[in-house]
Amino acid sequence: MRVFVEGVGLLGPGLDGWPAGRAVLAGESAYQAAPTNLRSSDMLPAPERRRAGVPIKLALAVGQEAFLQSGRDTRTAATVFTSSGGDNDNAHAINGILATAPREVSPTRFHNSVHNAAAGYWCIAAGTHEPSTSLCAHDASFAAGLLESATQVAVDGAVVVLIAYDHPYPEPLHTVRPIAAPFGMALILTAQQTDKSLAAITVELVAGGASETTMQDAGLDALRRGVPAARGLPLLAALASGKPTQISLAWFADNHLKLGVTPC
Repeated sequence: MRVFVEGVGLLGPGLDGWPAGRAVLAGESAYQAAPTNLRSSDMLPAPERRRAGVPIKLALAVGQEAFLQSGRDTRTAATVFTSSGGDNDNAHAINGILATAPREVSPTRFHNSVHNAAAGYWCIAAGTHEPSTSLCAHDASFAAGLLESATQVAVDGAVVVLIAYDHPYPEPLHTVRPIAAPFGMALILTAQQTDKSLAAITVELVAGGASETTMQDAGLDALRRGVPAARGLPLLAALASGKPTQISLAWFADNHLKLGVTPC
């Protein structure tokens, strides 16, 4: 399958937006880890903004940035959301409530606990009725989201925004399932090249294992290994470099995704 990248959103520790992150990923600036600059999106009405947790802030920030870059209307693209855990703070809080009496979970906690909560908030913020898919595939969540997005673009000719995000669990869940930091990224993918296209990506699911593509910078590679959504960093680095690149992403059962990136 071949798709074109038309917009990028990025938010993570020391990676505050695509312009600054692109320079770091291209090797033009040194990577310096810093707390992720989480903020509420002005896309949401005030009541929903107050209820939005970390994953909603991540998803909306990177999705909005990608659309601003592409110049497309947010109401015109299908969405694919992928996260290894969803709202981990909320999962921790609900587990705590259910472990004590009275077991009363608030409606807000309940509706934020479903895995497609980010998709729901996005649809409100973007005013869209386009199809939406929410995925979870443990450490392969980014690869699963990319494969699903490329399939929708190739089969339906749809414009798709892929939004990947993850954030740490509180203790004691963090000890069992450590995620290093809040991180999100978004890609707007199209079937046809446009004057906004940054690169073409070929996506192929290949049987058998292969060594994953790593990051040259040790800090960025620690981020890649420590956050499932950040497994897409080598793809962003290829987009930032503007050079033809081959990338391998791990998939289940020792299979992998083979990506070819060609700048437009």
